[in-house]
Amino acid sequence: MKNSSRRSVLSWLSACAVAPFVSACGGGPAQAKDFPVSMSEDRWRAKLSASEFRILRKAGTEGPYSSPLNAEKRAGTYICAGCDNRLFSSETKFESGTGWPSFYRPLPGGVGTSTDYKIGMPRTEVHCARCGGHLGHVFNDGPKPTGKRYCMNGAAMDFRPA
Repeated sequence: MKNSSRRSVLSWLSACAVAPFVSACGGGPAQAKDFPVSMSEDRWRAKLSASEFRILRKAGTEGPYSSPLNAEKRAGTYICAGCDNRLFSSETKFESGTGWPSFYRPLPGGVGTSTDYKIGMPRTEVHCARCGGHLGHVFNDGPKPTGKRYCMNGAAMDFRPA
C-alpha cells in the first residue's frame, strides 16, 4: 500500500473514531429535568449576578484562583448561590492546588451528578440537587476517605459561617 493510500485510510479511521465524541460536545440544549426549585431563564437572570448565571445556568467555568472562596478557612457551610441548598461542609474542604474550591464529600442531598462531554471526553458534572445549577466536576484524585475531588466554581456557591 502506498503512503498516500495508507494516510487516507488512517485519516478516515481517525475521523470515525473521533466523531462520536465531537457530536456529543454541547451540540444542543441540555435536557430539561425536574428540580424542586425551578424558574424561567428571565427570573434566574434577575436573581443571579452575570457570573453566577453563566456558571449555574449555562454550565460555565470561572478562571482558576479567581474565587475568594479559595481562601475561606472558617467553619461553616457552602450553599448554592441559586437556591441556598446546603452543598458542602467546611470540614470536607481541602487545598487541591487546582485554583478552585475543592471538597472530598458533599452534604447529604446537596448535589447530583450527570455525564457531560463538553471537552470531547466523558466527565462527571456536579449540579445542585435542588435547582440543577452547574457547580463543577468530580474527579477520582482526591484525598481519603473518599478519594474524590469535588472541584467547584466558587461563583456557584455562597459561604455561611458557623
